[in-house]
Amino acid sequence: MKNTRYWTLHLAAGLVMFFLLAIHMAIFHLDYILGYEEPLSYSSVVMRAKQFFYLVMYILLLGAGLYHGLYGFRRIVFELSIGRVLEKILTVCIVAAGVVMFICGAFVVIGMFV
Repeated sequence: MKNTRYWTLHLAAGLVMFFLLAIHMAIFHLDYILGYEEPLSYSSVVMRAKQFFYLVMYILLLGAGLYHGLYGFRRIVFELSIGRVLEKILTVCIVAAGVVMFICGAFVVIGMFV
């Protein structure tokens, strides 16, 4: 039952990433339609970083991407039948790495917002 919940979260994270990346791509590739003349210029990047919508979008994208990628990596490694002890060690290492990466990424995004 526990694995089903994690797999469902994995799929949900994939869907969240799909929609957030669609928004992200639309902003950068439909720039003239949306009113951004130079979406990659420093002033446009800073302007977007100061908006709450983008703060939430980037934090959600960071969390969903990390969970989706690290859980998928964990499942692939578990296919190798590495043993229960190594599976637990790997899980702890992956969770720790994910938390550190999320904190670092969130620090950057929130730092640009403030």
